[in-house]
Amino acid sequence: MTQESYLQWLSRATPTTWWHDSADPDELRKGLEHGATGVTTNPLLTSRTLRGRPDIWTDALTAVPRDLPGERRAEALMSHVVKRAAEMLLPRHASTQGRLGYVCGQVNPARAGDRESMAAMARRYHGWAPNIAVKLPATAAALDVLEDCVAEGITITATVSFTVPQVLAIAERHRKGATRAQAAGRAPGHCFAVLMVGRLDDYLREVAHDRNAAVEESDIRQAGLAVAKRAYALFKEHGYDAVILPAALRGVYHMTELAGADMVMSVAPNIQAQLLEPGVPRELGIDRPIAPAVIRRLQTMAEFVKAYEPDGMAPEEFITYGPTQRTLAQFLDAGWSLIEGIKLP
Repeated sequence: MTQESYLQWLSRATPTTWWHDSADPDELRKGLEHGATGVTTNPLLTSRTLRGRPDIWTDALTAVPRDLPGERRAEALMSHVVKRAAEMLLPRHASTQGRLGYVCGQVNPARAGDRESMAAMARRYHGWAPNIAVKLPATAAALDVLEDCVAEGITITATVSFTVPQVLAIAERHRKGATRAQAAGRAPGHCFAVLMVGRLDDYLREVAHDRNAAVEESDIRQAGLAVAKRAYALFKEHGYDAVILPAALRGVYHMTELAGADMVMSVAPNIQAQLLEPGVPRELGIDRPIAPAVIRRLQTMAEFVKAYEPDGMAPEEFITYGPTQRTLAQFLDAGWSLIEGIKLP
């Protein structure tokens, strides 16, 4: 009898579920075998599979009209990737009455401040399959779109999000959109609030080095966890229906320290492989607090305070926060723009 893997144990014994973080169908099949209940894609991952494995995307490459303008060409190509994943998850979505089985499709990162363009994209993506979670960035403009989409019954994953104030704003706007939907006699869209814990750590590490901050590497490795644990406690306190979705995990510790939370973890194949190795601690880490001394040292950096305090930033500041700009640029330059540039047969 095969021993139960950590990921299988996690799904069986705790409220924590997890999504597969890859746009590659072969990798996704492996993730589903180990209990993934959804799929995270983004422009970077979509570009990687389309450009790196053209053999499995022949139908997509030949189906897209060559005369489409760049943005619409990228959207059309991405739709093939997202819809293939959605088809693979559709049985789970149907069997759970829409609770699980979602696949993310992300809007053009160059439009992070353009309400009209993001709203139009969201409505188009929503029509691709019943189990699409449209990915919007956690900017002030996108929060407006998020509320309207939820009110229309569109499920949203709010991404490019690293901070307590961002996920609280996401949850509040989801609540308002759900109230509007219910008043109209419509089922509201679900909402997943991303926390890119590893990307926050990466950014704060550079800030600490640049400023000779009095923090240790062990402190930096707990920064994203501190934000996630504080956000989770606040979500429970306020009774939000939105679900926190930690992403950009940098090691097994990001998973084990949040295990037991009613969260959805986004897990890339390399981290999945580590979690499938024997010896991963099978314990619930969500209620283990971050040491006060660690928090005090991290709070000597203003950029951590912005991320950790519920009022650390106003929504109008989200788009200018360092990790937001870095991530949008990467999604655009190493993702969306490369998809636009794919030469069609």
